[in-house]
Amino acid sequence: MSRDEYPRPQFVRSDWLCLNGEWEFEIDAGDTGRDRGLCDRPLARVIQVPFCPESVLSGIGQTDFMNAVWYRRTVTIPAAWKGRVVLLHFQAVDYDTTVWVNGTEVMRHRGGFTPFICALAGVAEPGQASTIVVRARDLKTMVKPQGKQSPRFGNYECMYTRTTGIWQTVWMEPVSPVHMERTRITPDLAGACFHLVQPLSANLPASTLDAVLSDSGGEVARAEVAADLDLAPQLTLALPRDRVKPWEPGSPHLYDLVLTLRDGKGAVVDRVQSYAGLRSVSIAGKAVRINGKSVFQRLVLDQGLYPDGILTAPSDAALRRDIELSMAAGFNGARLHQKVFEERFLFHADRLGYLCWGEFGDWDYADLNLRDATYPAQWCEAVRRDYSHPCIIGWCPQNETMQPLEDTIQKLDDVSHAMYLATKLADPTRPVLDSSGYSHRVRGCEIYDSHNYEQDPAVFRQQNAGTAAGKPYVNVRDGKTASGPYAGQPYFVSEFGGIWWNPQLAEGEASWGYGTRPRTREEFYARFKGLCDVLLDDPSMFGYCYTQLTDVFQEQNGIFFFDRRPKFDVALLRSVQVRQAAIEKAG
Repeated sequence: MSRDEYPRPQFVRSDWLCLNGEWEFEIDAGDTGRDRGLCDRPLARVIQVPFCPESVLSGIGQTDFMNAVWYRRTVTIPAAWKGRVVLLHFQAVDYDTTVWVNGTEVMRHRGGFTPFICALAGVAEPGQASTIVVRARDLKTMVKPQGKQSPRFGNYECMYTRTTGIWQTVWMEPVSPVHMERTRITPDLAGACFHLVQPLSANLPASTLDAVLSDSGGEVARAEVAADLDLAPQLTLALPRDRVKPWEPGSPHLYDLVLTLRDGKGAVVDRVQSYAGLRSVSIAGKAVRINGKSVFQRLVLDQGLYPDGILTAPSDAALRRDIELSMAAGFNGARLHQKVFEERFLFHADRLGYLCWGEFGDWDYADLNLRDATYPAQWCEAVRRDYSHPCIIGWCPQNETMQPLEDTIQKLDDVSHAMYLATKLADPTRPVLDSSGYSHRVRGCEIYDSHNYEQDPAVFRQQNAGTAAGKPYVNVRDGKTASGPYAGQPYFVSEFGGIWWNPQLAEGEASWGYGTRPRTREEFYARFKGLCDVLLDDPSMFGYCYTQLTDVFQEQNGIFFFDRRPKFDVALLRSVQVRQAAIEKAG
């Protein structure tokens, strides 16, 4: 179970080497490993990468705090890669990472959710054995965007087992000294075209860049541009009107895309395969529209945790399966909650027509000061990675910031504004929710929301009765509001439900959820339907997000158990959600 599928499915080169599998490993409890020579000697244990040492699948299963962990592996780089530059990729390592190759430091990276690349030119050559050493520091006292990782020894309420060190794929690829970097694909449905920005590592004299778009019917469009004038050449692929097929839920049409960089003599320097979906996201009054049509977003809160892999899915099939389970229960999308998901998840969502809101694992109540620089930088890395995926239809850089409004401008105002502006600068094409629930501080932000875990459908209906009149439910904390005034933008209840239910609860087993537990499944069904009906019946809502897809450790309010077995009649839950009022809303 080494997770050997290609980790970057929207920017594919034919040559690559997966480095998942067995690595040497050692826990560095005092973060003194550098002084004790861990850079230069074999390590004491072995671990299965890419699974974190807290997980069962790693072979370690250590769930206490680990201030630092070390990895070591010797790899023979394929001799066939001679003449090219070797890139060493880490898809995600938590949290502060230093990488040495053959004794030379090649990278430092801060952030537990996003990929980074180590260029090995002059350090490691094809045909030679090279030793990779990784130190991941994750100090207990470190203030960081931690998502739902427990700050205590054990799990509690909605805080879960931590992830330390490598938790996504490690791999290598060879590239030419001048090569393409990640393509930025912007769909333009109104103009029936795609706009491409293709960053280059450098420029070659007289070089050209060409792009070819195709689908099952053959070639659709092609374009070529000089590649020696700009570090990021731009191309437009114009589609014939009879070949325009939008990407949307229920019909997720994707085009294949091949990009080729050629030198002045026409020889191929670099070639990558990608794909693209032609879709638009727009706002009309209180409606969020996909391709100009109002699509009620029946979202589910998906936290992307697994009993055996923690943040890492045990297999690629498990990522796809989670989407299929959600859709079977009647959801057409998800809030990817407090985690930057593996990119393979988005790959499957693109193919299944599953709507996603990208979110950052920003939770950290201890200190807002770190957010000034570190948070926006890490968040921009996530937006840059996922920009071209058509399944993502909105961004949410913060969750449940809870600082009450005061008469003076507060740090949270500055932080929220910075995160919002960073998001819009990185991607002006999608709406942004400045902070899900509680503290809406950005005037002019496109989306407004609330979290509401009221369990009585009648009370829930009363609380949400003012939306059409411009007086939606707004979160308060300790009797104080944390948000600026609602300005009539699209509104949804982005967390609700969370109905606590585990009919198989063992004696002494920890269990947590929202509200009073239903006594029977029939009572659960009645409550689920009552809560959903309130929001489905409201034409001034553009969607909702139900908590949650699966149980997660002790938080037992999922539609499915933690191991993905169904708790309920999934077809019945689907029938509650999928009805004409939910599919076609005016606006």
